[in-house]
Amino acid sequence: MYTLPAYIFLAVAFLLPLWVFYTRYGPSEYKGAPAGESQTGVSVHILVLGDIGRSPRMTYHALSIAKHGGKVHLIGYLESTPHPDLLNNPNITITALPPPPRWPQSVPFILFAPWKVIHQFYSLTKLLSYGLPPAQWILVQNPPAIPTLAVAGFICYLRESTLMIDWHNYGWTILAGTKGSRHPLVYVSRLYESLFGRLGFVHVTVSAAMARQLRKPPYSIKSAMIALHDRPAAIFQPVTSQKERKEILTRVIPEKNLVPRLLDGSMRLVVSSTSWTPDEDFSILLEALTRYAAGPGEKSPVLAVITGKGPQKGMYEKKILELTKAGRMPNVRVTTAFLPFPDYAKLLACADLGVCLHTSSSGVDLPMKVVDMFGAGLPVAAYSGYESFKELVKEGENGRGFGTAEELADILGHLLSPSGQAELGTLKMGAVKEGSRRWDEEWDSKIGMIMGLVT
Repeated sequence: MYTLPAYIFLAVAFLLPLWVFYTRYGPSEYKGAPAGESQTGVSVHILVLGDIGRSPRMTYHALSIAKHGGKVHLIGYLESTPHPDLLNNPNITITALPPPPRWPQSVPFILFAPWKVIHQFYSLTKLLSYGLPPAQWILVQNPPAIPTLAVAGFICYLRESTLMIDWHNYGWTILAGTKGSRHPLVYVSRLYESLFGRLGFVHVTVSAAMARQLRKPPYSIKSAMIALHDRPAAIFQPVTSQKERKEILTRVIPEKNLVPRLLDGSMRLVVSSTSWTPDEDFSILLEALTRYAAGPGEKSPVLAVITGKGPQKGMYEKKILELTKAGRMPNVRVTTAFLPFPDYAKLLACADLGVCLHTSSSGVDLPMKVVDMFGAGLPVAAYSGYESFKELVKEGENGRGFGTAEELADILGHLLSPSGQAELGTLKMGAVKEGSRRWDEEWDSKIGMIMGLVT
């Protein structure tokens, strides 16, 4: 049995080489802005363990920081084209992460998941330690929490950076939606997120309800917390000119022969967007459209455009084709599209009604797509079965809430009919009003002040 001095000797013998290695080869620390560079400009690493092109909130963070002179390294996967303003901004550098390993279907997920995490942990740690200069702030999108929270917390400790976590949702609740609440990885994910989530110096949430929840167990976060509601970017604007509306519809609508009917109002345009994942059940919209088409009375013809791409897109396109061939959606056309960001923004402004099927796994997140719709002056019909819904959609003021396909069909039947035009107009005015407070105004008054970019 070793004596105390022997334990001390062994500890020193083990730790001393690590200390020497770190002092010689370890990552540099943040020491403030370089000489000759404005001391009011901060440097920020924004970490998105996802597709940058489909991460609007983190995109807006980057643009806001850059607008005030901050230097941004935006880190994430390049699976789709990023926002054009990111590509043209001299203060923003996009750093692509290596693609994660693909899941072979022959390998059980519980065995593949650890390997994927190890791969991501190594890639992130290497990049943030040695591949990029030290930053004053590291801003992390959560979820995914694994391994970003642990890596970012570790790097902040090594490089004297400050960690800010932007909570969009909880990773473990999303995982529970696909694997079941009793899956062992769900338990591990919840424990991990609860513990490493406390490493943040500042926590930003998408809703006030989420901020309240993070103060309670199992998170029990004590550090600074601020609710930053999503607001539309400047690219989302109402369209009031019929000439501009015609130009937009001619460019973005696949069925060109329908454009004249959309312009004269004899056909109504409904738009929805999705990432085609299991957390949005698009069978609700398809069932609502079949109920709408089969309902009593004369119905306005409808073109429903569903934008986005994701794993379940092919499955739903097959369902749409089957319903159409079976004659179950007379006077209803459903088409899918994946549009460039500017065209998507314009399409929203030309629509009569937006539909959101986002179902919150945590009950306290909010869908960015509704915010964008309000920015474009588009009223919404949105799934309402979660706690934070009323922070965004005001029933009868800027939109309508539903819980079932039958309720959505009733909303479509009323708002798209001649008798519902007065209410639709009221909702549109409410959407314009809600969208009038923009992202820059919200961000400057909260995050800009915390980072020292706004006085």
